[in-house]
Amino acid sequence: MGREARCRAALGAWAGEGKLLLETDDLLFRGESRLRVPLAEIRSAEATDGWLIVTHRRGLARFDLGPAARRWADAINHPKTRIDKLGVKPSSRVLVVGLENDTGFMDEVRARTQDVTAGGRARDHDLIFVSVEKVGDLKRLAALRGRIRPAGAIWIVHPKGRPDLSHDVLVRAAKAAGLIDNKTARFSASHTCLRFVIPRGARATASA
Repeated sequence: MGREARCRAALGAWAGEGKLLLETDDLLFRGESRLRVPLAEIRSAEATDGWLIVTHRRGLARFDLGPAARRWADAINHPKTRIDKLGVKPSSRVLVVGLENDTGFMDEVRARTQDVTAGGRARDHDLIFVSVEKVGDLKRLAALRGRIRPAGAIWIVHPKGRPDLSHDVLVRAAKAAGLIDNKTARFSASHTCLRFVIPRGARATASA
């Protein structure tokens, strides 16, 4: 989810300052006292007088977030889905390359938009999701760049923790294909994804 804030906190008998983070699966507090609460264990999240009050399986925690408390409560109570985070809209034209056998992902995409293609030669896509499991798969990027709309994006889905497919490796390959990175997102427990777009200054040429 990517939220963080420095704030006062009350964790049981302890009170003090630290950093509060809202991540994909956990709510974290880091200070002299620390707390990690899996989102699945949160029973309620409420905003009262500028305090975020979180009731979880092991007790209660309070965080002084001021006007932002309500936004944090909403984010905890109504987390974005994976498809939301990846920017898939009902009007999106989507191409999937190498992920056709991921039935969970395909079902999520097709539940959001009816314009989903796996393979083929069609162009003018809003979003392309491409699986990269080895360095050689990055050779696809130049061709895929020509299949997105000028303001479209290519999401590279790749395994976590692979030095041969590090962030720097992906960025260099994409740059050679005329793309720049602008967002990361969690894809699954084993995979992450990085979004690439055509630089604004080159989009007129791309649409020609």
